[in-house]
Amino acid sequence: MSTVTKTKPRRREQQKLDKRERIQKAAWDLFSTAGYEATTTKQVAEAAQVATGTLFLYARDKPDLICMVMHDRLAAAVDGRFQTLPRPASLLDQLMYLFRGLFEMYGEHPRVSLAFVQHYPGADGPNGQQLTALTAKFLSLISQLVVDRQARGEVGAEVDPRQAATNIFSLYYGALMSWMTGARSLPEALDPGLRSALALQIRGFRP
Repeated sequence: MSTVTKTKPRRREQQKLDKRERIQKAAWDLFSTAGYEATTTKQVAEAAQVATGTLFLYARDKPDLICMVMHDRLAAAVDGRFQTLPRPASLLDQLMYLFRGLFEMYGEHPRVSLAFVQHYPGADGPNGQQLTALTAKFLSLISQLVVDRQARGEVGAEVDPRQAATNIFSLYYGALMSWMTGARSLPEALDPGLRSALALQIRGFRP
């Protein structure tokens, strides 16, 4: 009896995971081909071979669905860049290395990425909340980079690391907006756009 009892919860969890993966893949495929605006949640559910009601157990609405689609890609980009961060580099070069990884990820699938950047700010479902948690983690990691530079005397002791990280992230988001609105291409939004903005901000951090 104990073996059966243990097996059933594991099987249920695996079934949930399988459904989530099917929904993610179906949403990604449709957003990539038909486009975000033209895709309905019903179409995603049909492609994933789940009921529409089941889909809403995994994503509250379409904005939450695109957050589900993008979360793992963003998490992988963030983790991969921080794990390979060039330590001897300047703060500016470290930040550019981090953000270049995100820009490259967006650039691989610009159609889906544009929809995500546009709709994520209004997403408040469970997947949107997970992305908010990922953003908080990202801010914390950037904040630690500032703390490290304070220890070296390169950033003033009076600078609040958390506020500095928030300012840096705002510049990154502004660069993304310049791409999304068509003001700049994605490469131009990164450099010189973001690079020059970060350089100016870092100059204000100095003792």
